[in-house]
Amino acid sequence: MINYLKMIQKIQQKVILLSLILFGTVWIPGLIQAQELNCSVTVNDRQISGSSYDYISELSQDIERYLNENRWTDHRYEDHERILCNIQILLTGVDSQFNYTAEAVFTVRRPIYNTIQQSTSIVISDNNWRFNYPRNKNLIYDELQFDELTSFLDFYAYVILGIDYDSFSELGGSAWFNRAQNIFELGQNAGAFGWGRAIGAQRNRYGLINDLTSTAYQDLRIAFYKYHRFGLDQFTLNPELSRNEVIEALELLRENKRLTTNNYLFDIFFSTKYTEIVALLMDADVQTRSKAYNILRDVDPAHTTEYEKLQN
Repeated sequence: MINYLKMIQKIQQKVILLSLILFGTVWIPGLIQAQELNCSVTVNDRQISGSSYDYISELSQDIERYLNENRWTDHRYEDHERILCNIQILLTGVDSQFNYTAEAVFTVRRPIYNTIQQSTSIVISDNNWRFNYPRNKNLIYDELQFDELTSFLDFYAYVILGIDYDSFSELGGSAWFNRAQNIFELGQNAGAFGWGRAIGAQRNRYGLINDLTSTAYQDLRIAFYKYHRFGLDQFTLNPELSRNEVIEALELLRENKRLTTNNYLFDIFFSTKYTEIVALLMDADVQTRSKAYNILRDVDPAHTTEYEKLQN
């Protein structure tokens, strides 16, 4: 156990460090600030034309510097512990005042213990982004002042942090989801586009952060933690135990879905994880695969075709 704990500390030393005892957590406060994110950004500007907008090629580098060089927490991170993320931005329009409309896809990854592999934690899309980006705009971090560009990045930076912390500790991302909630309220109070409650039937920033901070969806977040820490992270050590933990996480997800009304977080989870879940369970015994199939068909019918592989 001592060796295993040392291994965990070496791979992913976070403020919240889990003990090896099931359901136990250890809180270790960070002493030194360091950058937490390691995001790569790509911008598709094919729909933007005109010499007045030729500087738009600078946007990806500006966003990377803003996200990767800013200190989002007071917790200590080693360089290899930084959270890996990719942001794909599609610019869909611009006016004469350099107000851009865009869509963005955030992909977040985490390491899998005892392996050199990574797991995609979550993929989130946002199709309602509008921001002002004139030539030579400086991106300045200020959580107390709303800015269509930087506040959008702040919001998702804290969501990313919350998702990552949730995967390593039970409800460990709560502080960061609360920070994202504060930023959302700034945007809502400013009346900014994309920051309202009624857009897209709650499949938007409001629906995302409202559910992530709601006690009604805590079991979903606990299942997310169990899936990663006791399912994925222990798979190479004990595949059978790991698969049982995955089944328990899926059962918890199913029960939580039955008790809630908005499926947004469940859809995000399964659209990110459905192929990985099948890969984890493919070599299980017939009884385990059959049990998993019945749960998955119920809780995530959209991917039933993939889950039918567990019936072979």
